[in-house]
Amino acid sequence: ALSLTTRPVMPSVTMPNWTSHLTGSGPEEHGVNDNKWTLAAHPLPPVAKDAEGYYPSIFKVLKDKVPNFKSAYYYNWKELIYPINQKYIDEVSFEEQDGYSSNYNKAFEFLKRHQKDPTLVFLYSVHTDHAGHEHGWMTQPYVSAIEAADKAIGALIDRLKQADLFEGTHFMLITDHGGIKKGHGGMSLNEMQIPWGITGPRIKKLGIFEEPNSNMNTSLALARIFGVKDFPEYWTGALPKFVFK
Repeated sequence: ALSLTTRPVMPSVTMPNWTSHLTGSGPEEHGVNDNKWTLAAHPLPPVAKDAEGYYPSIFKVLKDKVPNFKSAYYYNWKELIYPINQKYIDEVSFEEQDGYSSNYNKAFEFLKRHQKDPTLVFLYSVHTDHAGHEHGWMTQPYVSAIEAADKAIGALIDRLKQADLFEGTHFMLITDHGGIKKGHGGMSLNEMQIPWGITGPRIKKLGIFEEPNSNMNTSLALARIFGVKDFPEYWTGALPKFVFK
Protein backbone atom coordinates (compact mmCIF):
# COMPACT_ATOMS: atom_id res chain seq x y z
CA ALA A 1 0.00 0.00 0.00
CA LEU A 2 1.50 3.31 -1.08
CA SER A 3 0.41 6.91 -0.57
CA LEU A 4 2.02 9.68 -2.61
CA THR A 5 0.04 12.41 -0.83
CA THR A 6 0.71 11.77 2.87
CA ARG A 7 1.03 15.01 4.83
CA PRO A 8 4.03 15.82 6.97
CA VAL A 9 3.62 18.18 9.90
CA MET A 10 4.49 21.87 9.77
CA PRO A 11 7.11 23.14 9.45
CA SER A 12 8.27 20.86 6.62
CA VAL A 13 11.73 20.28 8.09
CA THR A 14 13.54 17.22 9.33
CA MET A 15 13.46 16.91 13.11
CA PRO A 16 9.79 17.79 13.72
CA ASN A 17 8.71 15.33 11.05
CA TRP A 18 10.81 12.33 12.04
CA THR A 19 9.73 12.94 15.63
CA SER A 20 6.11 12.88 14.44
CA HIS A 21 6.68 9.60 12.57
CA LEU A 22 8.15 8.02 15.70
CA THR A 23 5.83 9.45 18.36
CA GLY A 24 2.37 9.37 16.77
CA SER A 25 1.96 13.09 17.44
CA GLY A 26 2.55 16.58 16.09
CA PRO A 27 4.80 19.41 17.28
CA GLU A 28 1.90 20.72 19.39
CA GLU A 29 2.28 17.58 21.53
CA HIS A 30 5.93 16.52 21.28
CA GLY A 31 7.23 20.09 21.24
CA VAL A 32 9.85 19.61 18.50
CA ASN A 33 9.21 22.57 16.20
CA ASP A 34 12.57 23.01 14.41
CA ASN A 35 15.95 21.39 13.80
CA LYS A 36 17.55 23.22 16.74
CA TRP A 37 15.62 21.29 19.42
CA THR A 38 17.58 19.77 22.28
CA LEU A 39 16.39 18.16 25.50
CA ALA A 40 18.05 20.95 27.48
CA ALA A 41 16.73 23.87 25.41
CA HIS A 42 13.37 24.04 23.64
CA PRO A 43 10.62 26.66 23.80
CA LEU A 44 7.59 24.35 24.04
CA PRO A 45 7.51 21.56 26.64
CA PRO A 46 5.87 18.31 25.51
CA VAL A 47 2.42 17.46 26.84
CA ALA A 48 3.86 14.32 28.46
CA LYS A 49 7.33 13.14 29.47
CA ASP A 50 9.02 9.93 30.49
CA ALA A 51 11.32 9.79 33.51
CA GLU A 52 14.18 11.37 31.55
CA GLY A 53 12.07 14.17 30.08
CA TYR A 54 11.45 12.74 26.59
CA TYR A 55 8.09 12.56 24.85
CA PRO A 56 7.19 8.83 24.67
CA SER A 57 8.13 7.24 21.34
CA ILE A 58 7.10 4.02 19.60
CA PHE A 59 10.33 2.49 20.90
CA LYS A 60 9.23 3.05 24.51
CA VAL A 61 5.67 1.88 23.88
CA LEU A 62 6.77 -1.37 22.26
CA LYS A 63 9.54 -2.01 24.79
CA ASP A 64 6.99 -1.58 27.59
CA LYS A 65 4.22 -3.65 25.97
CA VAL A 66 5.84 -6.41 23.86
CA PRO A 67 7.72 -9.25 25.59
CA ASN A 68 11.29 -9.77 24.29
CA PHE A 69 10.94 -6.76 21.96
CA LYS A 70 14.18 -5.65 20.28
CA SER A 71 14.82 -2.43 18.38
CA ALA A 72 17.62 -0.66 16.53
CA TYR A 73 18.11 2.90 15.27
CA TYR A 74 20.57 3.55 12.42
CA TYR A 75 21.17 7.11 11.25
CA ASN A 76 23.69 9.50 9.69
CA TRP A 77 22.43 12.97 10.65
CA LYS A 78 23.52 13.41 14.25
CA GLU A 79 20.68 15.64 15.48
CA LEU A 80 18.01 13.19 14.32
CA ILE A 81 17.95 11.10 17.47
CA TYR A 82 17.94 14.01 19.95
CA PRO A 83 14.17 13.83 20.69
CA ILE A 84 14.19 10.03 21.20
CA ASN A 85 15.08 8.38 24.51
CA GLN A 86 17.80 5.90 23.57
CA LYS A 87 17.39 3.81 26.71
CA TYR A 88 14.46 2.02 25.05
CA ILE A 89 16.53 1.10 21.96
CA ASP A 90 18.79 -1.95 21.98
CA GLU A 91 21.27 -0.85 19.29
CA VAL A 92 22.05 2.69 18.11
CA SER A 93 24.56 3.38 15.33
CA PHE A 94 25.60 6.70 13.80
CA GLU A 95 27.51 6.61 10.50
CA GLU A 96 29.77 9.55 9.65
CA GLN A 97 29.94 11.68 6.48
CA ASP A 98 26.52 10.74 5.07
CA GLY A 99 27.59 7.09 4.88
CA TYR A 100 24.98 4.36 5.09
CA SER A 101 26.45 1.07 3.82
CA SER A 102 27.80 0.08 7.24
CA ASN A 103 24.44 0.76 8.87
CA TYR A 104 22.60 -1.27 6.23
CA ASN A 105 24.90 -4.18 7.05
CA LYS A 106 24.34 -3.70 10.78
CA ALA A 107 20.59 -3.63 10.22
CA PHE A 108 20.73 -6.98 8.44
CA GLU A 109 22.87 -8.54 11.15
CA PHE A 110 20.56 -7.19 13.87
CA LEU A 111 17.48 -8.64 12.15
CA LYS A 112 19.25 -11.96 11.66
CA ARG A 113 20.44 -12.06 15.27
CA HIS A 114 16.97 -11.34 16.64
CA GLN A 115 14.92 -13.27 14.10
CA LYS A 116 13.06 -15.14 16.84
CA ASP A 117 12.12 -11.90 18.65
CA PRO A 118 9.63 -9.18 17.72
CA THR A 119 12.01 -6.65 16.20
CA LEU A 120 11.81 -3.08 14.88
CA VAL A 121 14.62 -1.50 12.87
CA PHE A 122 14.70 2.20 11.94
CA LEU A 123 17.11 2.74 9.05
CA TYR A 124 17.67 6.33 7.97
CA SER A 125 19.88 7.98 5.36
CA VAL A 126 20.32 11.73 4.89
CA HIS A 127 22.22 11.75 1.58
CA THR A 128 19.09 12.29 -0.53
CA ASP A 129 18.20 15.44 1.43
CA HIS A 130 21.73 16.77 1.14
CA ALA A 131 21.65 16.18 -2.63
CA GLY A 132 18.49 18.28 -2.79
CA HIS A 133 20.06 21.12 -0.83
CA GLU A 134 23.24 21.07 -2.89
CA HIS A 135 21.84 20.51 -6.38
CA GLY A 136 18.08 21.14 -6.17
CA TRP A 137 15.08 18.88 -5.71
CA MET A 138 14.36 16.66 -8.75
CA THR A 139 17.67 17.50 -10.44
CA GLN A 140 19.69 14.61 -11.86
CA PRO A 141 22.09 14.45 -8.87
CA TYR A 142 19.05 14.34 -6.55
CA VAL A 143 17.45 11.53 -8.57
CA SER A 144 20.79 9.70 -8.57
CA ALA A 145 20.91 9.93 -4.77
CA ILE A 146 17.44 8.37 -4.60
CA GLU A 147 18.57 5.63 -7.00
CA ALA A 148 21.54 4.90 -4.73
CA ALA A 149 19.19 4.58 -1.75
CA ASP A 150 16.92 2.34 -3.81
CA LYS A 151 19.84 0.03 -4.64
CA ALA A 152 20.87 -0.16 -0.98
CA ILE A 153 17.32 -1.03 0.07
CA GLY A 154 17.09 -3.62 -2.70
CA ALA A 155 20.37 -5.23 -1.65
CA LEU A 156 19.14 -5.43 1.96
CA ILE A 157 15.87 -7.03 0.85
CA ASP A 158 17.80 -9.55 -1.25
CA ARG A 159 19.89 -10.50 1.79
CA LEU A 160 16.75 -10.89 3.90
CA LYS A 161 15.27 -13.18 1.24
CA GLN A 162 18.43 -15.28 1.12
CA ALA A 163 18.34 -15.61 4.92
CA ASP A 164 14.64 -16.57 4.84
CA LEU A 165 13.75 -13.42 6.80
CA PHE A 166 11.66 -11.63 4.17
CA GLU A 167 8.25 -13.29 4.22
CA GLY A 168 7.47 -12.61 7.87
CA THR A 169 8.72 -9.01 7.86
CA HIS A 170 6.77 -5.79 7.40
CA PHE A 171 8.46 -2.90 5.61
CA MET A 172 7.67 0.80 5.72
CA LEU A 173 9.17 3.30 3.26
CA ILE A 174 8.79 6.78 4.73
CA THR A 175 10.35 10.21 4.52
CA ASP A 176 10.07 13.54 6.30
CA HIS A 177 9.29 16.25 3.73
CA GLY A 178 9.50 17.25 0.09
CA GLY A 179 11.40 20.17 -1.36
CA ILE A 180 11.48 22.94 -3.94
CA LYS A 181 14.55 24.42 -5.63
CA LYS A 182 17.26 23.89 -2.99
CA GLY A 183 15.20 23.99 0.18
CA HIS A 184 12.09 23.15 2.14
CA GLY A 185 10.18 24.37 5.18
CA GLY A 186 7.26 26.04 3.42
CA MET A 187 3.68 24.99 2.71
CA SER A 188 3.72 24.23 -1.01
CA LEU A 189 2.44 20.78 -1.94
CA ASN A 190 5.92 19.93 -3.23
CA GLU A 191 7.09 20.35 0.37
CA MET A 192 3.93 19.16 2.15
CA GLN A 193 3.29 15.83 0.39
CA ILE A 194 5.43 12.74 0.95
CA PRO A 195 5.41 9.07 0.00
CA TRP A 196 4.33 6.65 2.73
CA GLY A 197 4.50 2.97 1.89
CA ILE A 198 3.81 -0.19 3.88
CA THR A 199 3.87 -3.87 2.96
CA GLY A 200 3.94 -7.19 4.76
CA PRO A 201 1.88 -10.19 5.85
CA ARG A 202 -0.88 -8.14 7.51
CA ILE A 203 -1.12 -5.40 4.86
CA LYS A 204 -3.58 -5.25 1.97
CA LYS A 205 -2.15 -5.01 -1.54
CA LEU A 206 -3.87 -1.71 -2.32
CA GLY A 207 -1.41 -0.29 -4.80
CA ILE A 208 -1.53 3.50 -4.61
CA PHE A 209 -4.20 4.74 -2.19
CA GLU A 210 -5.75 8.20 -2.09
CA GLU A 211 -7.15 8.23 1.45
CA PRO A 212 -5.92 11.13 3.61
CA ASN A 213 -2.90 10.10 5.65
CA SER A 214 -0.42 11.76 8.01
CA ASN A 215 3.07 10.92 9.19
CA MET A 216 1.59 11.05 12.70
CA ASN A 217 -0.09 7.74 11.78
CA THR A 218 3.18 5.84 11.35
CA SER A 219 3.62 4.82 14.98
CA LEU A 220 0.01 3.71 15.28
CA ALA A 221 0.48 1.44 12.27
CA LEU A 222 3.64 0.05 13.86
CA ALA A 223 1.83 -0.55 17.14
CA ARG A 224 -0.89 -2.48 15.29
CA ILE A 225 1.69 -4.66 13.53
CA PHE A 226 3.13 -5.63 16.91
CA GLY A 227 -0.34 -6.28 18.35
CA VAL A 228 -0.34 -3.26 20.66
CA LYS A 229 -3.62 -1.38 21.04
CA ASP A 230 -2.78 0.32 24.33
CA PHE A 231 -0.66 3.25 23.17
CA PRO A 232 -0.71 6.70 24.83
CA GLU A 233 -4.09 8.42 24.63
CA TYR A 234 -2.36 11.76 24.04
CA TRP A 235 -0.90 10.49 20.75
CA THR A 236 -2.87 12.34 18.09
CA GLY A 237 -2.28 10.19 15.02
CA ALA A 238 -5.01 7.94 13.62
CA LEU A 239 -4.63 4.28 12.74
CA PRO A 240 -4.92 3.85 8.94
CA LYS A 241 -7.17 0.80 9.35
CA PHE A 242 -7.84 0.55 5.62
CA VAL A 243 -4.29 -0.70 4.89
CA PHE A 244 -4.65 -3.71 7.21
CA LYS A 245 -6.19 -7.05 6.29
